[in-house]
Amino acid sequence: MRKLFGKIHLWLSIPVGIILSIICFSGAALVFEKEITQACNPHLYKVSVPEGNAAVLPPSQLIARIKEQTADSLKLTSLQYSGKADEAATVTFKNAGRKSLSVNPYTGEVNGWIEGNAFFQTMRKLHRWLLNPPPQKGASSVGKMIVGISTLLMVVILISGLVIWWPRTHKALNNRLKVSFRKGWRRFWYDSHVTLGFYSTLFLLVMALTGLTWSFGWYRSFAYGLFGGNTSKQAQTHGTSLPQKENDARTKKGGKKQTDYTAWDRAAQEVQTKYTGYTSLRIEEKKIQVIQRQQLRRTDTLKFNPKNGEITETTTYAEVPRAQKLKGWFYAFHTGDWGGIYTKVLYFLAAFVGGVLPLSGYYLWLKKKQRVTR
Repeated sequence: MRKLFGKIHLWLSIPVGIILSIICFSGAALVFEKEITQACNPHLYKVSVPEGNAAVLPPSQLIARIKEQTADSLKLTSLQYSGKADEAATVTFKNAGRKSLSVNPYTGEVNGWIEGNAFFQTMRKLHRWLLNPPPQKGASSVGKMIVGISTLLMVVILISGLVIWWPRTHKALNNRLKVSFRKGWRRFWYDSHVTLGFYSTLFLLVMALTGLTWSFGWYRSFAYGLFGGNTSKQAQTHGTSLPQKENDARTKKGGKKQTDYTAWDRAAQEVQTKYTGYTSLRIEEKKIQVIQRQQLRRTDTLKFNPKNGEITETTTYAEVPRAQKLKGWFYAFHTGDWGGIYTKVLYFLAAFVGGVLPLSGYYLWLKKKQRVTR
């Protein structure tokens, strides 16, 4: 049995090993993207809290200040307050792409634009599509297909590796848990390959099995169904924003009408009274999203009357369709977000090891071939 799994492990690893190293190394680089980006641009994310515990400006006043400092052509779509007193508010605009504007919520002073870092954008394209992104969301590309197939093979490689090197005795277990530094380079790389693989396999399997949901629709349907989620469009659009066509029609119909931001004030005040603690509060034209835990995207959505700010409908996180929840759960377990900084450190180490394993495997394979040919 071990001999068979040994051949499977070897002959699957040889063609996709380099690709798996690229996927794992780029994934490791993305683990601390948020922390590194914020550390490099603290002025965009942190603000000074005024003395005397001053309150943040209500939406109408904050938006008025923002409009004084931005171009008239920018059409505001959302305003997001942080649940932490020392964090900036962010504003998004319809015609500003994916970037957002950082604002001091106490003074209305604009801090600057928050844009994606070029290095991390490249790493993401490398990790997901091998720098060959699909032409549009949900479409396929050669790079996306190669990443998906390689990840699928990675699952088989990891499981076969466990079968090959699973310790049968207590002595073998001790050998699996340590790396020898005194028996030459080949023994060092062999121990590194086996031991580091032994430690990291569980994390790598979780990353691979969750990551496949973005590569293949059939796998996503299977994985969601396994946990009781329905991937139909009806289930996934429940409790979310209006369909795009309806949004466009509404915009055309009332394009000349000015938004009454005082209604935002009343709606926000009512929500803040109801929720004593939250991660962030995102206000849009007819709804407020209360994000209670960013890691698993635990969000309550409250719709309000745009004329008077009265809350008309509440959709709690518990009422959100399971398929929509699963998307957040799979993302959190893929990136290591689910346990905060501690799981992120473990995921970074596991992803880095995942990049090293194919390289050490190639080294051992070449050394073995050299011995055979002598």
